[in-house]
Amino acid sequence: MQGKTPYAIAKHLMEKKIPTPTGKQRWQHRTIENILTNEKYKGDARLQKCYTVDFLSKKRKVNEGEVPQYYVEDSHHAIIAPAEWQMEMERRRNMGRSHNCCGPFSAKLKCGDCGEFFGSKVWHSNSKYKRTIWQCNAKFKSESKCTTPHLYEQRIQELFLEALGRLLEIRKTVIDDCRAVMDVLGDCGTIEKKMESVSSEMEVVTGLIQKLIVENATRKLDQNDYRRKYGGYVNKYAALESRMDNLKKDRESREIKFDIFSGFLFELSELEELPLEFDVKLFHSLVDYATVYHDERIVFHFRNGTEFETIIII
Repeated sequence: MQGKTPYAIAKHLMEKKIPTPTGKQRWQHRTIENILTNEKYKGDARLQKCYTVDFLSKKRKVNEGEVPQYYVEDSHHAIIAPAEWQMEMERRRNMGRSHNCCGPFSAKLKCGDCGEFFGSKVWHSNSKYKRTIWQCNAKFKSESKCTTPHLYEQRIQELFLEALGRLLEIRKTVIDDCRAVMDVLGDCGTIEKKMESVSSEMEVVTGLIQKLIVENATRKLDQNDYRRKYGGYVNKYAALESRMDNLKKDRESREIKFDIFSGFLFELSELEELPLEFDVKLFHSLVDYATVYHDERIVFHFRNGTEFETIIII
């Protein structure tokens, strides 16, 4: 089922007559999405999603804030690498709508006219001339038809190998550049120090809020003054919390990019000569996406930022 959309997975499960977790026969795509976005895939766990309301009847309820929840990282072996899980979820969210993800080039080929992804189509499916072609999914969806050409799978493979051959010509330079970038991305010392500083400020503000609450409960304070101070502390804490979130996102982004470069570097380091045949895993490890243009050009955007242009028709 790897690479299929939630819709395709739901359809497959219904065809196989596999029941849902609640015993129903009909799968909804949102059920599949909820399963695939579960944090357990990346090795984490969220505790107390539900809680027991009545210990005698054993009645349980979805936790909507009644009791604390706890998020545990690395609680078990990940099904998929955390960085890869997050990148895939982000990639699918950024698509904006459903795409066919059943082929080797799904969500990898972009139309140079409209920016839409290419999808696979089967021509002459019931004859010996059966061919799989890739074309812009939005080619005929508007009055101004996209002028980008359709591509045969075999030709896409050949063009990738051609671009890969040019990448291998500067292999040593690319590897050295990747290592230099990874050295920068891997150094999160400055961010960590900022996070420590913000965390300390948050603790101070939390202490001030608690002290003010206790003081208001034990002494007769002017309530207007109390609310003004309390509101100021709360706003200060919210600002610090927002800054902490931004720092965490910055660190997380650097970690994801580090993993991308790490995977790219590993594959390129192992590849000393051009492979004789197309390898899907190698393609996905090295290529971020490729842009197809109306003038028969295709530009491969490799994961390290390198780009190579090839010509579709010779």
